[in-house]
Amino acid sequence: MNYHKMTAPCGLDCFNCPMYLASENKELQAEISKKYGLPIELAQCKGCRNSGGKIDFLGMIEPCNVYKCITKKGIDFCSNCNEFPCDHLHPYADKASEVPHNTKVFNLCLIKKMGLEAWAKDKAKDVKDTYFNKNWTL
Repeated sequence: MNYHKMTAPCGLDCFNCPMYLASENKELQAEISKKYGLPIELAQCKGCRNSGGKIDFLGMIEPCNVYKCITKKGIDFCSNCNEFPCDHLHPYADKASEVPHNTKVFNLCLIKKMGLEAWAKDKAKDVKDTYFNKNWTL
């Protein structure tokens, strides 16, 4: 798998996302279509790098601010920027229990520390599982 292509510049692991997995699993695609009321052809995602920073199922008509920024600066990941972290990566409470966007900065720090391949193979799924399924602890 090309982890570079399947990891968003903001640190989201597309390769573990149900919307990406639905692009290769018609049953999952139908389930997502029904659950979210999406037309079947929109119940999937190829990842932002493969779609120029736009995510069709979200109705985006232009790339997100992160994608525009890394393209303008000519970098691969936000963590490669001398302004990292910035407000493009700000966590939001809205739908925090449903979408993985609050994991972006943590993922980017792990990518920088571990390297992309090691993070993708050994840690990314665990981060998402912990975020969505484990109790908060101190």
